[in-house]
Amino acid sequence: MDTRSSNEDKPVQRSKSFSFKTQKEVCSSCGKTVYPMERLVANNLVFHSSCFCCKHCNAKLSLGTFAALQGEFYCKPHYQQLFKSKGNYDEGFGRKQHKELWASKETDNITKTA
Repeated sequence: MDTRSSNEDKPVQRSKSFSFKTQKEVCSSCGKTVYPMERLVANNLVFHSSCFCCKHCNAKLSLGTFAALQGEFYCKPHYQQLFKSKGNYDEGFGRKQHKELWASKETDNITKTA
């Protein structure tokens, strides 16, 4: 008596047009397709490794040499030069500086107590 199951007797059918259906990823900088060998992810954004550059000087960045602020990427020297040395991360983005907001609150408090 043959103890083999009927599944073992049947040949395996394979599709002739087999393909991986993956979603194409697009570079956040240039908008072109990013292939796995050139893929770089920073702050949940996908880039070509050659497109991941400093906004200020256009120098090529890597995952260990960048700093991000509000969706923009900078090399560490320019990040410090543009933002940290001023002590104000809002400066340069068209927002009111915090010291101006504090000054307006102090004048409001003085007028209320007088």
